[in-house]
Amino acid sequence: MNGVAVSVLIFLFLVVTVLGFAAARWRRADLNSLDEWGLGGRGFGSFIAWFLIGGDLYTAYTFVAVPATMYAGSAVGFFAVPYTIVVYPLIFLFLPRLWSVSHRHGYVTPADFVEGRYNSKTLGLAVAITGIVATAPYIALQLVGIQVVLQVAGFGGSSGFVKDLPLIIAFVVLAAYTYSSGLRAPAVIAFVKDTLIYIVIIVAVIYLPHKVGGWDHVFSTVQSSFASFNKQNAGAIAAKQASGKAFITPPIAQWAYMSLALGSALALFMYPHSVTGVLSTKNRGVIRRNAALLPAYSFLLGLIALLGFIAVAAGVKVTNPQQSVPQLFENEFPSWFAGVGYAAIAIGALVPAAIMSIAAANLFTRNIYRAYFRPNATPQEQARVSKLVSLVVKLGALVFVLALSKSFAINLQLLGGVWILQTFPAIVVGLYTRWFHRWALLAGWAAAMVYGTWVAYDQASPVQKHFGSPLAKFPFTDTLVYIACTAFIINLLVTIVLTVILRALHVDPGVDATSPGDYVADVDDPRVEPEIDPHRPAHA
Repeated sequence: MNGVAVSVLIFLFLVVTVLGFAAARWRRADLNSLDEWGLGGRGFGSFIAWFLIGGDLYTAYTFVAVPATMYAGSAVGFFAVPYTIVVYPLIFLFLPRLWSVSHRHGYVTPADFVEGRYNSKTLGLAVAITGIVATAPYIALQLVGIQVVLQVAGFGGSSGFVKDLPLIIAFVVLAAYTYSSGLRAPAVIAFVKDTLIYIVIIVAVIYLPHKVGGWDHVFSTVQSSFASFNKQNAGAIAAKQASGKAFITPPIAQWAYMSLALGSALALFMYPHSVTGVLSTKNRGVIRRNAALLPAYSFLLGLIALLGFIAVAAGVKVTNPQQSVPQLFENEFPSWFAGVGYAAIAIGALVPAAIMSIAAANLFTRNIYRAYFRPNATPQEQARVSKLVSLVVKLGALVFVLALSKSFAINLQLLGGVWILQTFPAIVVGLYTRWFHRWALLAGWAAAMVYGTWVAYDQASPVQKHFGSPLAKFPFTDTLVYIACTAFIINLLVTIVLTVILRALHVDPGVDATSPGDYVADVDDPRVEPEIDPHRPAHA
């Protein structure tokens, strides 16, 4: 254990802990309201939102997993960079519409919107359950990110309870300040997290290549390393890799690469934590400005990916590729700056984990508890339930990490991407047209969920018999594609065909609780009372 590095890590962790609890006094308000506790009062401006949404999307696991994939010899791991570029023009188009209708009607979750738009609690429930089950393993992966840092920092040599104690302490602190401060806590901590990450990455891509012999040495070392790796593990691909194309995905993987990027881009802002960050903003302009500014994080992500190559050139040897970047920091940085690097990753887990648990709790409270058990629940009761559920969600993630293998958590998170994409037709298409029939949407969602889950379950990995790769052959072909994209196509086909049939049979489509003007409206005061009760249909 490096005492200096660990001391820096602990000091910075204590700083963000103090900030997390102090956030309850920032923009002082009644945190016994779900709008205040779960959405930060719906009043964040461009500057705060940029840190909050960026800190939410670019997680600690991104910091660990993307370079780990590159380190392990797979150029496919670079798909994360183009997908985060593709996503921003998409959100520039549809998120302002979601913001407007949500603020006009007091919607807190995407499932609230779906329920009001289609007059269907069942469809809202389907969206809510999908959001919760897709988010839960994502929270677990943030704890995995912290655990990886702790192992490299020297805590991995312990055994039993002592080994897990630092992670448990981090969980308790996270749970406590999220409970007390709500969304304000990750909003404040995001400033520290993103500042640390930018400093560490910029220093790393300048200092580390120079130390290991320059970028030319880095790429030539990786070239030969990839060629050797693929000769041993990829058979027919080896010739192409060895002939100077180690940084280009082979033909067999190119559709996989493209579908992973496209499917992930479509799915990213279907996650409830992404929507929570967006709905916390004070007007539509904030969303548009952030859609233009957030690609700065994609540039940072490209630099993060290159750390995997630098780790190869630096001769980092780890049995778990996820440890490659922390171990690189341990080996090459001065002790005090290695501690800063550890802190950047560990604190990078706290922001998204907090927002994810809040978003999952809001879904449960609004679309399960209130919708089915307590339709007359007061705002105070809803806030209280969300606070308690956020604790349960984080506890479940902790148990998941401590009791099950890390590969299982990773595979379930990949499966979460398959699931969450299936809410796209109901949410995004619903922002523009109500042509899809509510029962057709439900059937399309169910068909895609069954297909995606079954195909993902059938993918074996070297470690596990099931839930291995997120890729599978496209039906009736030998082309590997992202399972989520195939399931999404099935979703759309089923929805379109059934909509035509149900409309021809004049099956009741329900009454829309929104009006066209709701999707383009802006407000000066984001805390105005909702014009329409979201559970009382007002417009045909």
